[in-house]
Amino acid sequence: MTKPVARKLRCAIYTRKSSEEGLDMEYNSLDAQRDACAAYIASQRSEGWVGLAASYDDGGFSGGTLERPALQRLLSDIAARRVDVIVVYKIDRLSRSLMDFAKLVEVFDRHQVTFVSVTQAFNTTTSMGRLTLNILLSFAQFEREVIGERIRDKIAASRKRGMWMGGPVPLGYNVKDRKLIVNEDEAATVRRIFERFLKIGSATELVRTLRTEGVCGKQGRLVDKGSLYKLLHNRVYVGEAVHKGVAYAGEHRAIIDRVLWDRVHTVLGQNARRRAANTRAQTPALLKGLIFGPTGRAMTPSHTRKGGKLYRYYVSTDVLKRDPSACPVRRIPAAEIESAVVEQLRAVLRSPEIIVATWRAARSSMAGIAEADVRDALHRLDPLWDELFPAEQARVVQLLVDRVVVGVDGADIRLRTEGLTTLVADLQAVRPQTRKAA
Repeated sequence: MTKPVARKLRCAIYTRKSSEEGLDMEYNSLDAQRDACAAYIASQRSEGWVGLAASYDDGGFSGGTLERPALQRLLSDIAARRVDVIVVYKIDRLSRSLMDFAKLVEVFDRHQVTFVSVTQAFNTTTSMGRLTLNILLSFAQFEREVIGERIRDKIAASRKRGMWMGGPVPLGYNVKDRKLIVNEDEAATVRRIFERFLKIGSATELVRTLRTEGVCGKQGRLVDKGSLYKLLHNRVYVGEAVHKGVAYAGEHRAIIDRVLWDRVHTVLGQNARRRAANTRAQTPALLKGLIFGPTGRAMTPSHTRKGGKLYRYYVSTDVLKRDPSACPVRRIPAAEIESAVVEQLRAVLRSPEIIVATWRAARSSMAGIAEADVRDALHRLDPLWDELFPAEQARVVQLLVDRVVVGVDGADIRLRTEGLTTLVADLQAVRPQTRKAA
C-alpha cells in the first residue's frame, strides 16, 4: 500500500526584536530565531512543509503594535494566498497584545493559515489550542505592561536627578557618555537667538532674518517658526530637566542665564496678536496679501536694520518654508515694487478708458453722477496721494489692486475695477466746497 502524497505547505518565518541593540552584529537575535524556525520546518518535510525564500524580519519594532513593515508584508502575502503556515520562535514575537493577536488569528482563520510556535506546541485550529494561546498571550501582555511601568518609573527617577534620558538633542549641546555637553559654537547661536528675539519681539520677523542668514537647527534644516518656539520654551537652556511638566535641576550646564530667560518669556507672555500688530505698525507693508512670486506662492513683508536704517523687503514664502532655490525671485526691495505699483495706479486712473468704465459702473449705485464728476474725483487723487497717511494709502491700494505678480522680467499688476466705484464715492464725499459750488 502506497503512502498518500502530502500536500505542500508553504511556510513563512517571522522574526522580531524590540530594540535595535545588537542588530549590527554578524549573528544577531533575528538570525537565531530564523535558524530555529528553519530547522523546525526541515523536521516537518515529510508532512510537506517547505520554507519560503522571502524573509519577514522586524528589527527594532515593539510587539505592542501591528504597524510593522515585515508583518504588513506578511499579511499582504497571506491575503494573496502565498502562505499556508506561519512559523515563529515564540508567540510574543508575533504580538504581545491579546487584542492584536485576536485580530491576527481572525485573519489566519479567514485564509486557512496555520500558526506555529517552535518552542510552544499548540494548534490554533482547536478550542484547546486557542485557550492555551490566550493564556500565553495574557502573560505576554502582562509582561509588556510591567516592563513599560518599570521603564517609566526609571525615567521619572532619573529626570528628578537631572539626568539626560535621551530624545532629540537640543541645539547648543552634544551628547557624550549619556550626558549633555555644551557645544560652544551652537551655544553662541542659541544665545544670539534669545537676545535678538528680545530686541525684535516678533517670532515671524526673527525667523525671516534667521533663514536669510542661513541659520539651521540641530538636524541641518533651516529654522522655522515651530522650531523657534520650541527653542525659546526649552528649559534645558537654563539648566533644567523637565518631566511631565515639572522642572528639576539638571546635571548639564546652562546656556541661557535666568535674567535673559525671564525677559524673553515676559515678551512671549504678551498677546501674540498685539505683538504682531506692533511689528506691522513699525514696518508698514503696502502690498501685504497682494504680491506673489512667479511660482504662485505669496511674498511676505520682511525688514532688517543696518546702521540704524530700516530696509524693507518682500520675501517669497517658498524661500522661507522650503529652500532658497525654490523660487527664482527670492526677495525684492519693498520701496521699489511699491513705487512701481503706485505709479501704475496713478497712470491708470488718468486714462480715459478707466474713467469711462468707472463712470458706467458707478451709475448703478450713484444716481445722477456725471462722467466729469468721475474724472475730477480720480484726477484729484494724484496730488492728494502724498498727503494721505500710510494706513489710508494701504486701504486705497487694497481697494484697487487685485494681484501683483513679480517675475524675473518685471511685475504684472492686476486691478480691481469694482473698487474704483467705492473710491470715487469716497472722493466725492470729501471734495472741496468750491468744487461743489461750481
